[in-house]
Amino acid sequence: MLPEPGPVRLLAGATLINTFGNGVSMASVALFLTRSVGLSVRETGLALTVTALVCLVSSAPMGYVADRRGPRGVLLAGLLVLCAGSAALVTVQDFWTYLLVGVPMAVGDAAQRAAKGAVIAGAVPADRRVYTRAYLRSVTNAGIAAGAAVAGIGLAVDTRQAYLTLIAIDAVTYAGAALVLRRLAPVPAAPKRQDGPRLVALRDRPFLAFVVLDGLMATHFGLFEVALPLWIAHRTDAPRWLIAVLFGINTTAVVLFQVRAARGTEELPGAARASRRAGLALFAACGLFALSGGVSMPVTVALLVLGSMVHVAAELWHSAAGWGISFGLAPPDAHGQYQGAYAMGMQLGQMLAPFVVTTLAVGWGAPGWLLLGAAFAVLGSLVPPVVAWARASAAAHGPTPAVSSRTP
Repeated sequence: MLPEPGPVRLLAGATLINTFGNGVSMASVALFLTRSVGLSVRETGLALTVTALVCLVSSAPMGYVADRRGPRGVLLAGLLVLCAGSAALVTVQDFWTYLLVGVPMAVGDAAQRAAKGAVIAGAVPADRRVYTRAYLRSVTNAGIAAGAAVAGIGLAVDTRQAYLTLIAIDAVTYAGAALVLRRLAPVPAAPKRQDGPRLVALRDRPFLAFVVLDGLMATHFGLFEVALPLWIAHRTDAPRWLIAVLFGINTTAVVLFQVRAARGTEELPGAARASRRAGLALFAACGLFALSGGVSMPVTVALLVLGSMVHVAAELWHSAAGWGISFGLAPPDAHGQYQGAYAMGMQLGQMLAPFVVTTLAVGWGAPGWLLLGAAFAVLGSLVPPVVAWARASAAAHGPTPAVSSRTP
């Protein structure tokens, strides 16, 4: 349950503190903007979309900065920017003042995400990087769940002072995470390349192909977080409290089994196979969700529970595959920007997810579920040949990362 003393334990402690604050913020920021600041629902959605786009386009450049300046320093700087920005939210009065605070926070968020990946690459042995990512994801889910529970108290009170208290908690957690990470030994900056483009990750076509495939597969997070609750509430006769039960199953499974599911994905062949396996499992989960409409309630509940269990297995494999591939294909001197580019795909998928999954699954019903499942199966099956292409391209153009020589 507890990693060995050293970088992984420090990263885990900082992650638990940080994601507790993330859980508080994720559960409350939209209501803070509408109920306390007075933004309309449309303005709130637009503001959050703009900041998400800023975070997306900043990811690879901030990763480059982490490579050149040293990822530990960039990670700390990103957390401190987020701390200051979160505290400054108390001054927000309208749409534009939110953007003045939110845009720098989005850049800081992109910086700390990319830098954390580079810190893991530089401070943890190569064969422990995926394990570290898996362990941190388990910690992340636990932290977010605890933070969301605390946020529920503030949301129940529903006063401006309650929302400001939640914001203050979030700001303190950023500072606390930075304080823990100060104990982490500095990771040396990568030497500057003498020639060629600076943002090599954005010129690496095979890697970008993987990023697109992986990002499109990441829409399955919206499948569970957006489409399934709406499907249960509007297209089945299952009790609505089942939504909370399914979320509890998902969170518990990630906390308990993410590390185990990541075994075998430390090398590229195993990671590529895990991505293919995730796509097929998502196809099966979507099929079960499709069958849950129009049947008796006990059968509906059983199908939804079984589908959720298959979905979380796919989620575990998909996450582990992405870590193994993003680490394995990155040159030793560019982990920051490759982790940033990898994050761009995930962010793109999560931005597309609400529209795609609600249109197909909720709007079209069973045929939409099956179409989504088939798309996931195809995306996952394309990852192994794309990884093989990336490795062949790296072998033809320069030194390859230290990974297994077998092909997926």
